[in-house]
Amino acid sequence: MPKNFIEELQWRGMIHDMMPGTEEALMKESSAGYIGFDPTADSLHIGNLVQIMILVHFQRAGHKPFALVGGATGMVGDPSGKSAERNLLDVETLNHNVACVKKQLERFLDFNSGENSAEMVNNFDWFKEMSFLDFIRDVGKHISVNYMMAKDSVKSRLETGMSFTEFSYQLVQG
Repeated sequence: MPKNFIEELQWRGMIHDMMPGTEEALMKESSAGYIGFDPTADSLHIGNLVQIMILVHFQRAGHKPFALVGGATGMVGDPSGKSAERNLLDVETLNHNVACVKKQLERFLDFNSGENSAEMVNNFDWFKEMSFLDFIRDVGKHISVNYMMAKDSVKSRLETGMSFTEFSYQLVQG
């Protein structure tokens, strides 16, 4: 029977690879970890289940899980795997979707368990007050266009066209 978080995930076949020293660090002290969720729909899907279960086991092992909801990235629209640009969602729709996602996550994660209570954070909150000029200066300065152009999500759309909004998605994503 598994004795710690990493052993639990290995026993369940949920780990493919990890950085050296991860298991030791997690056994030494309580840590925080996050997994991102896309709020472009008002419901999670089966593809989220493995991520959710990893957070569940992380919390059960005494660590603090963060559910990172991509409100800002959801407003921009992820171009990955798409042949055409996504429809842009408004703030009201995204807020509704975020509330629905949190309600679903509350069925799995404990948001009221003391020090290792789960927390939901929304990257929209980090960007909503930032001006375009601040963003370009503070974020854009550190990422090369060559790096951005090399991404598969960009390369696959160059022939059919890609808006600046879609191209900029990776800057908001982080």
